[in-house]
Amino acid sequence: MAFAVRYRQAVNAVLTIVATAVMFYFGNGLDPLWPLMWFAPLPVLLFALRSKWWATAVTAVAAMMFGSLNMWSYLTQTLGAPRSVWAGIFLTVSVIFVGGVLLFRGLVLKGALWSGLLALPALWVTSEYVRNVTSPHGSAGNLAYSQLKFLPFLQLASITGPWGMTFVLLLFPAAIAIGLHLRQTSPKLALQIAGAGVVVVAAVLVFGAVRLTMPQKQMVKVGLITSDEKGNDTVTDPGADTERLFRAYANQAERLASDGAQAIVMPEKLGVTLEGKTAGTDAVLQSVADQTGTTIVAGVVHVDAPAKYNEARIYVPGSTVQHYDKQHMLPPFESNLKPGTSLTMLSRPQQKWGVAICKDMDFASPARRYGEAGAGLLLVPAWDFVVDGIWHGHIALMRGVEDGFSIARAAKNGFLTVSDDRGRILGEVSSSSAPFPTLLVNVPAAHSWTAYQVLGDWFAWVAISLMAFAIVQIVRLRGRAHS
Repeated sequence: MAFAVRYRQAVNAVLTIVATAVMFYFGNGLDPLWPLMWFAPLPVLLFALRSKWWATAVTAVAAMMFGSLNMWSYLTQTLGAPRSVWAGIFLTVSVIFVGGVLLFRGLVLKGALWSGLLALPALWVTSEYVRNVTSPHGSAGNLAYSQLKFLPFLQLASITGPWGMTFVLLLFPAAIAIGLHLRQTSPKLALQIAGAGVVVVAAVLVFGAVRLTMPQKQMVKVGLITSDEKGNDTVTDPGADTERLFRAYANQAERLASDGAQAIVMPEKLGVTLEGKTAGTDAVLQSVADQTGTTIVAGVVHVDAPAKYNEARIYVPGSTVQHYDKQHMLPPFESNLKPGTSLTMLSRPQQKWGVAICKDMDFASPARRYGEAGAGLLLVPAWDFVVDGIWHGHIALMRGVEDGFSIARAAKNGFLTVSDDRGRILGEVSSSSAPFPTLLVNVPAAHSWTAYQVLGDWFAWVAISLMAFAIVQIVRLRGRAHS
């Protein structure tokens, strides 16, 4: 009999690990199937409520580690990180998951059901926020990014940023797990808690659906250009080589301008420019801007010895060349580049455009600062790693929803993507689809006010407070049990 019980428990543990790992593997990562993430933690949460704490911990760690194998190849092969980096990152994530699950388990089994409901989402959001403010990779990796295709849900970011999205995403399976756990002993209470989770999700989706119906204004035609041809997917040497590449891009820019493009975006780090020796390369794109009336943004590595900058050079018709310096570098690839600190705003009649570069869009700032300044369109040169073109390229969508602007992002080894301030992709073309892929899209350029832009990371602090409350609760309940 004892053997049969242990065998059944072992089988349940294995099935739980497989179910949660599979849903995390396919529901998160580089190209997520977003519906899976709404249920991914559920098997572990149900297992936790009928198993010992140590079995819960082992099962949760195993499920999360196996589920995180979806990032193994990206980290170890694409980015060239040691295997220990993958292990360190996702072992930490797994420990956080275990902490949230055990806190959930302890509170629910001791009767603190509503505190238990909030425990896992509060702890997880707290960990994401801490990572966001301490990591050189910002918010990349947040569970909220698994939901970028679920547009009604994505609108919550306009109020709470990604923090509210992650919270609701984990609140839902926690509510279902408690409801299923209590369905026999306390059906009325089970219905109340499960119903609360469903009502929260429903309210968020109604808000999102309404927000998606709001009209958009001040349409602008934006063109994007990239090239992944041999020789064009590297940083071109300064002088004649960069000037030659700029001419190739200028030919494409002239075609887009003749089709009505009012702004044209090219990728980051096309070539190298030297301080005091930019006249030749600048003249190529400045002449196109002057002749066509089109604003052009192109990325370079600009050397002003001893400093080097990842810079966007901005060619405005009838004006001197402006520039924007990337603020967030990708270690270790860009550790030799000096970060910028300033915004670059381009004023247009009744419009404001901003410029950012690639990894800047993984962070709340400078995007939030552009929102505060009233930007309605962000022009973003970028460079991805092919396999992360969807994942990393689409992270930028969140910034547009949070801060009320459209985004035109042109990436080498990725996609040309234009999105609006609701996170809708208005046009997208792979950078490998032609020798010189181009995209021409009408996009709204009016700034949209958002609560997140005004209040910032307020919901992250709500989550931190709820986590602290849950921890105090479990300590108090255990103290009462031993008294």
